[in-house]
Amino acid sequence: MPCERPADRKHGPEERHSVNPGSYYERIDDHRYKPTPHAGGAWALDEQHFSPLGGLVVHAIDRHLAARPGPGLLLSRISYDILGRLALDECEIRVATVRPGRTIELVEAVVRIADRPVVRARAWLLAALDTSAVAGGPDERLAPPDSLAPWPMTDVWPGGYIASLDVRPLGEPRPGRTTAWVSTPLALVAGEPSSPLASYLALVDTANGIAVRQPPTAWMFPNVDLTVHLHRPPGGDWTGLDTTVTFGPTGQGLTSTVLHDIDGPVGHAQQILTVRPRPEH
Repeated sequence: MPCERPADRKHGPEERHSVNPGSYYERIDDHRYKPTPHAGGAWALDEQHFSPLGGLVVHAIDRHLAARPGPGLLLSRISYDILGRLALDECEIRVATVRPGRTIELVEAVVRIADRPVVRARAWLLAALDTSAVAGGPDERLAPPDSLAPWPMTDVWPGGYIASLDVRPLGEPRPGRTTAWVSTPLALVAGEPSSPLASYLALVDTANGIAVRQPPTAWMFPNVDLTVHLHRPPGGDWTGLDTTVTFGPTGQGLTSTVLHDIDGPVGHAQQILTVRPRPEH
């Protein structure tokens, strides 16, 4: 089933769900989800791209937290370890509270495919307080996406996930350095609203593909993790990625990203890469 690229337009939250162009996942039961072709990976077409799966994990965490009473806490850090191949197949997500608390809490989510753990994620949640009187830090905003031309990432990458994106770089993408806005018209889970945070994080793993240092036809550089730190909750329909990619001399790489929404920086993301030539090269 081919995936159409989104049209060159803005996507408001009401429009995303009313147009219903599709979704990355369909729910099977309380814990199991079926990926659609839109979740197809860039390194292999029979795998899931990690980006929507990362958002799905947060969606499952949101449901876990909503199912029991307690104080409102904000997800402030989430660290994903990718343990194995992410087959484009049914997945199960189980969430457990590791360290309960009224002001600080740690939860863990485990994703299983074919009864094997393939992702383990841990999220720290912190109390929501009014600290606006002392808030401060870098606040440089990116040029808004409405003023930018779309970039067809399908010229670089295959797969249903990449084809589903609206990507708008702030300048010509360069090897190892690109800043871009990313959005999608697709729902995360068919027929279900997702939180702004889950929708935002469902696009963050795209960072490793916007500033490639070497052609992915000749070199492989998949990430084996993703860690996101947030100093405020992101909002809106666009995920801003100010990304730098470094390759070391011993098969390791690092993708570092300052995360933005329309109102400015919201945090940072880091991805460690395993860098290797493709076998045919």
